[in-house]
Amino acid sequence: MHDGCSGKFENGKQVVEKLRMMGFSEQLMPIPAEIQCIDCGDSITMDTFEYKCPSCGMTYAVTPCHAFDATNIMAAGK
Repeated sequence: MHDGCSGKFENGKQVVEKLRMMGFSEQLMPIPAEIQCIDCGDSITMDTFEYKCPSCGMTYAVTPCHAFDATNIMAAGK
């Protein structure tokens, strides 16, 4: 099930499942990412590979291999 850095994901829920399976969801990102929450519009600093917006609870996720670019962060729902 481990695809290295070549794994492709259709949605954020798949990314969250992969992070949890591999034990990475609570690990710190190498460089925190500034993103805007798509649900409430707040500016947030994502510092773990799985992160919940503190204002509305929207979950975001990114794999360690793709954490270098904030455009790879995917919303995974509430």
